[in-house]
Amino acid sequence: MILLLLAVGIVVLIVCVHINATNVLVSAAEGEMRARAQTAVNEAVLDTLSDGVRYADLVRVERGADGNIQALTSDAFKINQIARETAYSAQALLQTLCEEGVDIPLGAFTGIAAWAGFGTEVNMKIVSVSSVTCRFVSGFDTAGINQTRHSVYLEIVSEMAVVMPGRTHRFSAISQVLIAESVLVGEVPNVYLQGDIFGNGYSLAPSVS
Repeated sequence: MILLLLAVGIVVLIVCVHINATNVLVSAAEGEMRARAQTAVNEAVLDTLSDGVRYADLVRVERGADGNIQALTSDAFKINQIARETAYSAQALLQTLCEEGVDIPLGAFTGIAAWAGFGTEVNMKIVSVSSVTCRFVSGFDTAGINQTRHSVYLEIVSEMAVVMPGRTHRFSAISQVLIAESVLVGEVPNVYLQGDIFGNGYSLAPSVS
């Protein structure tokens, strides 16, 4: 009876250590992958917009005879081109970074969060599933009397999953980069102030590395 209880206790201990260690390892891997996703996004945006983009390249402002703004329209071709190229570039860079694995300190394998940053680093070849979605979004804010600042952002969402034995953890990393902005003089219709002139953007199908 004593041996049975001892065996059960050992099994329970091993299971608890395994669960705790997996949680710590997943948290460490997620933190590293988020940092790499941000690096991939920054490099992709820099590469895609290396020639520079002006507000007028993305948005056309139509005014009436009184000088007030009647319509704001976007250049769908230019926007989709930038979103597509950024998505492909970020996807490729992220997959390359994923192939390097993740360096995890030995302390993380104990399952004790306080020790997760200590010890020699061990490279783990995790399986990462990722997809990248890019879309343009915009925002309006008051810039002065009868003046409105229109800011155009590129929003990049990286969907990732850290796959480990017995555990798959999915998460998203969202980055927003200011692409262009302009101060609009004159009254802007409420339909634009309360909405967005851009579509849903461009996304890549998930792939496995």
